[in-house]
Amino acid sequence: MAGKSKYTFESKIHVYRATRRMTQQELADLVGVSRQTIMQLERNRYNPSMLLAYSIAKVFDVTVEDLFDFREA
Repeated sequence: MAGKSKYTFESKIHVYRATRRMTQQELADLVGVSRQTIMQLERNRYNPSMLLAYSIAKVFDVTVEDLFDFREA
């Protein structure tokens, strides 16, 4: 099981983004990443850095814990 994380996460970015009627590109521009990065985050295919997670949380005025559900795999 080398290389496997024992934790998983589920992103709720798409929910917050839809609530604000914000496009992936608009969010990407606000946090300084590509639209593809936002897309991968929303599909749970990319683990964000703490700085990126915090930056996205600040855009929506929520905590990192509100934005992502973390659990043991």
